[in-house]
Amino acid sequence: MKIASYIGLVIGLVILTGLIAWQGLGDIWGLLAASGWALLLVPAIWFPTVLMNARCWQLLFLMEHRPSFGKAFYAQWMGRAVNTLLPVASIGGEVVKARVLTLWGTDARHASASTIVDKTVQVITLIFWGVLGVILLSMMALDNELVAAGAVGLALLGAGVAGFLVVQKAGIFGIAVKSAHKVTKAEFLNDLIDTADQIDDIVLQVYRERRTLIAATAWRFGALILQTGEVWLAAWLLGFPIGVLEALMLKSLSSTLSDAAFIVPNSYGVQEGAFVVLGALVGMTPDVAIAVSLAIRIREFLIDVPGLVFWQHAEGKALLRKRHSAESQNMQTGSNDKN
Repeated sequence: MKIASYIGLVIGLVILTGLIAWQGLGDIWGLLAASGWALLLVPAIWFPTVLMNARCWQLLFLMEHRPSFGKAFYAQWMGRAVNTLLPVASIGGEVVKARVLTLWGTDARHASASTIVDKTVQVITLIFWGVLGVILLSMMALDNELVAAGAVGLALLGAGVAGFLVVQKAGIFGIAVKSAHKVTKAEFLNDLIDTADQIDDIVLQVYRERRTLIAATAWRFGALILQTGEVWLAAWLLGFPIGVLEALMLKSLSSTLSDAAFIVPNSYGVQEGAFVVLGALVGMTPDVAIAVSLAIRIREFLIDVPGLVFWQHAEGKALLRKRHSAESQNMQTGSNDKN
């Protein structure tokens, strides 16, 4: 998977570079520069979605093990930064956010279980999000072939999610650990079987909390809808005002395509290509479409880079605590030996 992510990164950057060269770096930069500092409002209008996604994840813990909103927010922020900026196929960030909560005292089994459920909710809401975009595309009578292709793609994605849910019900962690132990015969894996089964039980308990699950999904879907604001605002600032429904269609389908191409880190090139194709349906020229996509990416520097720094800071503090604890234990052992 790691090799595939690096290959995807190279391909994505080649596509992105090619699109920019096709329209001319100078022209695209001129569009962005003409908007000036006002473009900083684009990530500002997007930022509340991080808070909403954190609330979604917080709800997907059993009540007695639910972290504070602040912890869920910071861990979610760090995980998003890792998924956005590093070639981890949109999975590494999920591991990071669970680990950070564990470093802050949350039970590792509950952090792992909630992360699995949260990832499932992400994909389910992505399907709803894509369906909304396809419906808008159909209502606007913009491209029937794209509507059909989108419907087929979402149906396949839905089938994949259904299969993932079946595997979770069967015990995804237990299956993985037992299969690995059967192949490798590693003793440490045998020790993990009970823990894996416990995580699977917690996952099923979370799914039984139907009202909470629906509320979490609503928070996640609401965050997706709110993200429409960044497309609408970026287009307006770049001198190509569009309607809210047009912005909703562009954001829905472009983000669905980008998330589906998870093997390409940060959907480099994929997002820009989607905006060029979909933007043309609402009269947006390729240079403006690429500029809108790049304007949206400003948040990667203002929001995701700090998230990556905070993650390294959290890991550094954990490492220092571990070293200090080990040194204290060694000193105590030495003192006992002398006595």
